[in-house]
Amino acid sequence: MSPTTRRIAIVGLLLIAALFVRLGFWQVARLSERRAVNQAVLAARAKPAVDLGVGAARTSEELSDRWVEARGVYDREHEIVLRGVAFQGAPGVYVVTPLRLDGSGAALLVLRGFVPAPDAVRADVDSLVEPGTVRVRGLATAIGSGAGQPLEHAGRTTWARLDLDALRERVPYPLLPVVVRQTPDSALPRLPRRLPPPELDDGPHLNYAIQWFLFAGMAVAFAVLVVGRTRSAREGPPVSS
Repeated sequence: MSPTTRRIAIVGLLLIAALFVRLGFWQVARLSERRAVNQAVLAARAKPAVDLGVGAARTSEELSDRWVEARGVYDREHEIVLRGVAFQGAPGVYVVTPLRLDGSGAALLVLRGFVPAPDAVRADVDSLVEPGTVRVRGLATAIGSGAGQPLEHAGRTTWARLDLDALRERVPYPLLPVVVRQTPDSALPRLPRRLPPPELDDGPHLNYAIQWFLFAGMAVAFAVLVVGRTRSAREGPPVSS
């Protein structure tokens, strides 16, 4: 390897190492952001539950990540099925039902739970009746817009995810901008299977950061190896006296 080629190789490897280090610190920053979000969520969950009676909070900022209690009647006619989900390794769907709130013309979307389905699309939800007035408790999450992807199949509509704008066009009453994930209760029917609160963790950011730092170390090691090999080749074998 000529000296010029060697210099180019070393500079290239060091630039690659610098890029990997930058990516590693970016993942560290992402980890810090995620931990800050988790702390905010935990602080919200620690507050007293919001009772969605008359005059209660109604915005996503007021309700998101809070425990919520609501009373009303389910509207099965406008029920939503979320396809392509899994619970404890089994494929299925989520059943989300509007709850017509007592004393209000508005409704609250309630994620009642999980129903198994071999193809994660077609599930028997007709029998999942909870008649009369019910009281719901669960964690509220803000609903996004623009990504519902409704799919018609065999006379049924399933959704990839909740889409607030699209759903508001399909129901004849105002919808609150959150969905409540109903907590498990032995007094509730076996299906839908109620879901525990979402777990909060650090995600993959720490592992990714370590990975990028290791790649940076490998690039530097290769650069040193290039220098060492070039010097050995230039110096040649030792001369016998």
